[in-house]
Amino acid sequence: MAYLFTSESVSEGHPDKISDQISDSILDHFLAFDPDAKVAIETLVTTGQIILAGEVNSKTWVNVQKIARAILRKIGYNKNEYRFNADSCGVLSSIQEQSLDLLEGIQKSKKEEQGSGDQCFVFGYAVKETENYMPLSLEISHHILRELSFLRNEGEKMTYLRPDAKSQVTLKYSNDNIPVHIHTIVISTQHDEFDTKERMHKRIVDDIKNILIPRVMNNIKNGKKLFTDKTKYYINSTGKFVTGGPHGDTGVTGRKIIVDTYGGRGSHGGGAFSGKDPSKMDRAGAYAARHIAKNLVASGISDELLIQIAYAAGISAPIGIFVNTYGKSKIDNENIALNVKKIFDLRPYAIEKRLKLRQPMYEETSVYGHMGRTPKKVDKYFLDIEGKQKKQKVELFTWEKLDYLSIIKDIFHISKNRYF
Repeated sequence: MAYLFTSESVSEGHPDKISDQISDSILDHFLAFDPDAKVAIETLVTTGQIILAGEVNSKTWVNVQKIARAILRKIGYNKNEYRFNADSCGVLSSIQEQSLDLLEGIQKSKKEEQGSGDQCFVFGYAVKETENYMPLSLEISHHILRELSFLRNEGEKMTYLRPDAKSQVTLKYSNDNIPVHIHTIVISTQHDEFDTKERMHKRIVDDIKNILIPRVMNNIKNGKKLFTDKTKYYINSTGKFVTGGPHGDTGVTGRKIIVDTYGGRGSHGGGAFSGKDPSKMDRAGAYAARHIAKNLVASGISDELLIQIAYAAGISAPIGIFVNTYGKSKIDNENIALNVKKIFDLRPYAIEKRLKLRQPMYEETSVYGHMGRTPKKVDKYFLDIEGKQKKQKVELFTWEKLDYLSIIKDIFHISKNRYF
């Protein structure tokens, strides 16, 4: 049966994403100077104000105010007319020490037996719909806003753009679950004042269709086939969008978890990621689950796969593993789950080591999705509490590596993507 499916994305200037980026940048600075730091930072942004809260247990401290303001400058909140300026907004910090009860429950005499930072269940998902095994509707949504951000920062064509933006893509699927074409695109972008509302709306609609969309088409495989004359556009459909960002809408860490993961496909355990160090299995467990799902699908186990992993606070081994291949595998789900336990050590410390999660690698995850990104090594720079700079080489998005294919194929006896 043919159907429609929709996913959304939000830009780096969206209030919730500002909060995520600040929380993860603070986390990165702690990990840069203390890799064993236990951190859980929450950020709230509103008109002229940033509020930081959370818990930290670390041998170091960082200048959270400078970090928060640096993120705002990087995003582009540097003009008074935005009513939220990096150089003039207030920054209130209420960060406290982490509960010793929780810390004692996590730490063990042997690092390998480190307990989970909390109870949780997490999901990993992968599908052979895009080259990076992500849902296509989410990929296109992310691409739209990345290109819009590039245009804003280039400052040559759509010079009226402001940082806040959202996109939404609806795909039409065939009876065989194949994406046929883009049914609808919704884009809302913040902008400067215009002399008239009518001229403003016409200019933005024309620029989106004639400047932005061609760039998006060129960045998506088969993009020109997906964008057809049947595609509907709703651009700034409420009309004027001058008041945006934290002045128009309060932002809080962890409110865009579906944007962060699979755009509504698969499932989500409910826990947010940003601001949390990898002892929190809401984050580390979700990365491990994506790593497993992606490697299983890429190895030929199934064209689509969902895995759930459940943890109890203070306990190292997962208490449950569930696999769903949506009827697209010749191997039964129970067999896959049993072999996942043999292939992947899913204890918290093992996940941290395997995916190198004690690196200051998280700010880059906090916008345009934690999953489906390209693993790479970069040089990053951090400031300690005294303002001294530290340079560190960091490997990003390690959970996206296809580094277990040969092991999986050997265990499941896969040759040329066939199961025997």
